[in-house]
Amino acid sequence: MSPVIPIRTTTPESGCADAPVIRERGQREVFCGLTGIIWLHRKIQDAFFLVVGSRTCAHLIQSAAGVMIFAEPRFATAIIDERDLAGLADVNVELDHVVTRLLERRPDIRLLFLVGSCPSEVIKLDLSRAAARLSGSFSPKVRVLNYSGSGIETTFTQGEDACLASLVPSLPQEDTNAEPSLLVVGALADVVEDQFMRLFTQMGLGSVRFLPPRHASALPAVGPNTRFLLAQPFLADTARALEERGATRIAAPFPLGAEGTTLWLQAAAKTFGIEQRCFEQVTNAARERAISALARSRAQLAGKRIFFFPDSQLEVPLARFLSRELGMILVEVGTPYLHRQHLAEELALLPAGTTLSEGQHVENQLDRCRAAQPDIVVCGLGLANPLEAEGMTTKWAIELVFTPIHGYDQAADLAELFTRPLIRRMKLVA
Repeated sequence: MSPVIPIRTTTPESGCADAPVIRERGQREVFCGLTGIIWLHRKIQDAFFLVVGSRTCAHLIQSAAGVMIFAEPRFATAIIDERDLAGLADVNVELDHVVTRLLERRPDIRLLFLVGSCPSEVIKLDLSRAAARLSGSFSPKVRVLNYSGSGIETTFTQGEDACLASLVPSLPQEDTNAEPSLLVVGALADVVEDQFMRLFTQMGLGSVRFLPPRHASALPAVGPNTRFLLAQPFLADTARALEERGATRIAAPFPLGAEGTTLWLQAAAKTFGIEQRCFEQVTNAARERAISALARSRAQLAGKRIFFFPDSQLEVPLARFLSRELGMILVEVGTPYLHRQHLAEELALLPAGTTLSEGQHVENQLDRCRAAQPDIVVCGLGLANPLEAEGMTTKWAIELVFTPIHGYDQAADLAELFTRPLIRRMKLVA
């Protein structure tokens, strides 16, 4: 028999809902929002992401994606060169030429994103106007939208938020007489999306849609009868845009681990009046499998101390999962932005007294990390190698975004992302 992890309701007084937060402002170590293209271009299968940026932008995306030069990915970079920066060429004319050539070569494109970058923002290139102009030229076959993937004062997961927020005004208007529908918001691996869809269907939820969809032609309708669940904690602008369209957010923890997934699904079930007996019949088998699969990792991680540098905005849900389901001790949980409304249920489930920090001041956080000497550190690539050289064990934060980690069947995979660095360290020391 597998150990049972009870689903507990924790009051804010026993959690961190009202806990003080260390607010940091200083030097930052983050990727830019262009990184989001790497998982978004795989998700929306007839969309294309055209970055308007420098050669550095192109190298970043190419390296992050690991795409060979003869591949045909659904992203590219329109290079801003010295002539553009010096004002010797009309950037808009050149952009129109690039887009025309692209659509002639790739007739399968139905949705084109013009993605702003630091260079395009520096030269004040109005991509919103360019998108409207190009959309007028190529619609209805191709819709052209824009968003900013700039790394100025943002963290890399906000690229997805900006992308989805740009989609919301284009979503069809829901029929006023339509039955209430569920919209799951946030890019999920197809296999995870299919797993959730099966569970919702078995519960009796008939109208369930996902944003982003797999095809531009399948954009979900939204309106006052739409209830939406966030699958990712970094979608503040998207949630705000949906609420402006009349949709209502379902408050819930995020679907990481057996407990988080159960509470997330349960929030939807309660909203749509699904009986508890039906909910348990649908979810219990998958939940028990997840709990059983986590047992091995719990034996390796229980009692280990973990420190989170702010990076992806996944830190608070991950900390809840590692603490409650795997018995890890939270030294500090840092996150770039702490959205208290969206994270309220997560914060209430954290152990009382957990040190929380928002924003980044690398030197201060490095000092606290070195003083604490945790067993494992979750951080960005820029900090991982130096900390490894100092003898610490690290986990790359960006891997937690690139890897399918949501849902019951991925709970053990998520746990193993933390056990592997510790096992590697033990083998190196031995």
